[in-house]
Amino acid sequence: MTPARSPWRYLVPVITLVAGFLCTASGITAHGADLRSGGRTRITDLIAAQQREYRETRATDRRLRAQVDALSRGAAHRDGRVRAARRDAAGRAAAAGFTAVRGRGVRVTLNDAPRKTGRTLPGDPGPDDLVVHQQDVQAVVNALWAGGATAMQIMDQRVISTSAVRCVGNTLILQGVVYSPPFRITAIGDPRRLRAALATAPAINIYRQYVAAYGLGYDVSSLDQVTIPGYTGAVSLSVAGGTHDASGSPRPR
Repeated sequence: MTPARSPWRYLVPVITLVAGFLCTASGITAHGADLRSGGRTRITDLIAAQQREYRETRATDRRLRAQVDALSRGAAHRDGRVRAARRDAAGRAAAAGFTAVRGRGVRVTLNDAPRKTGRTLPGDPGPDDLVVHQQDVQAVVNALWAGGATAMQIMDQRVISTSAVRCVGNTLILQGVVYSPPFRITAIGDPRRLRAALATAPAINIYRQYVAAYGLGYDVSSLDQVTIPGYTGAVSLSVAGGTHDASGSPRPR
C-alpha cells in the first residue's frame, strides 16, 4: 500500500518561492536601503533642501530688489515719469503692507496640548484633537481683521492680502518658512475691539472648548506699543477678490 503523501511536500516549495519573490521585490523597491528609515530620511532631506532653496531665493530676491530700487532712484532724477511712478508707489506702500506700522494691539498665542502619559482624557481624543490646526490660526487672523486690525504679523512675518497659512502636521508654513508651535499672531488696532472680535468668533469658541477639555494653549494679551515690520516677501497677484470671513472653519471632530 502506497503511503499518503503529506501536502507539505507541495506547499514548502511554493512558500519558499513566494518568500523569495517578496524579498526580491522589497530589495528592488528600497534600492538596498531600509524602507522605514530611508523613507523618513528622504522626506527630512527634501524638507531641508526646500528650506535651503527658499532662503537662497529670498536672499536673491532682496538683492535684486535693492538693485532695481537703486536704478529707479537714479532714473527718477532724469525722467519725470519714473519720478511720478515712485511717488505713487510710495503712497500705496503703507496700504499694501510694505511699510512698518507701530501702535497698540493684541497678541494671540496658540499652542498644542501638553503630552500627558498615563491619563485618560474625556471623549478619547485622537492626535488631531490635541494640536493647533491651520483653521485655528486662520480663525484668529480672520477675527482680528474683522475687529479692525490695521496690520498683522504671524510669528516674525508681516501678513498681507496674498499671504497664505498652511499647516503640515503640527507645523506652520508661511511664505516658505516652517514654524513650530507655539504660534503667535500679533495685530495692531483697538485692543478692546480686537478682543471682542476674538470672543465672538464661532470658530474660536469651538477651539476654546478644546482648550478647556484637552489643554490646548490659548492666550490673548494687550500691547501698549508694538511694531510690525513691512512685508518683504515676493508678490505674485493675478486676481483678488472677496472679503475676510470672520467665522473660519470648525475644528475636525
